[in-house]
Amino acid sequence: MNYLTATIQKPVPWNMLYADDVVLLSDSKQDIQENLEQWRRALESGGLRISRSKTEYMVCHFNQTRPLDTDVTLDNIKLPQVHKFKYLGSMIADDGTIEADVTNRITTAWIKWRSLTGVLCDTKIPVRTKGKVYKTANSHTNLHTTEMRMLRWSVGVTMKDKVRNEHIRGSLKIAPIADKMVEARLRWYGHVIRRPEDYVVKKCLSYATQKRQRGRPLATWLTTVQKDMKNMSLTVDDTENRTKWRRMIRKADPV
Repeated sequence: MNYLTATIQKPVPWNMLYADDVVLLSDSKQDIQENLEQWRRALESGGLRISRSKTEYMVCHFNQTRPLDTDVTLDNIKLPQVHKFKYLGSMIADDGTIEADVTNRITTAWIKWRSLTGVLCDTKIPVRTKGKVYKTANSHTNLHTTEMRMLRWSVGVTMKDKVRNEHIRGSLKIAPIADKMVEARLRWYGHVIRRPEDYVVKKCLSYATQKRQRGRPLATWLTTVQKDMKNMSLTVDDTENRTKWRRMIRKADPV
């Protein structure tokens, strides 16, 4: 696919490819329609076919209050318009908010939890083994608000048993998920900072946020990272050495 479309591909973020998924972006309906037709002809010339049933389009109306005439077609077939879609595990919404993504991640966490309850709630399985299963299969989708409930279920205790969270974590050998979230955030930040200046994700870090309203400034991903770095006495220069950076940001599990 990459070979067939090499002459019509636009720079990221206007065209993005991942495996057999393709994202086309444009500022106008006419341009996206022409771009889509170019891709159709290029792919079909090599024996490939764009799925008419799976292809969708979304109109980002961050500042629009009226509906837009934005019907998009593929080979004279009208494509369905959606208000959100999943791309690489994240939910992208047409209004630019993250509520849909947060809801999706919470739902995903509970689905993952339910698929593991047969192991994590089995009294015959050692507690340490449960901790290993939890870390490898579940922690990347959990949110802090549900973490301790899951861990207590795993070891068979409730709030009435008056067992401290620290004891439960120590038994399972699991660090607080909030700490692991900080580690993951900083690891990704270091990865982006080490990339070339023209790297699209690095450019996004310098994009201006929405106009500030009265009151406390809105928290952003970058301001959260800066707060994490301040708390851990880290600097941007520390990111240059990947091995050193990973060692400095690591949040170890209880011994």
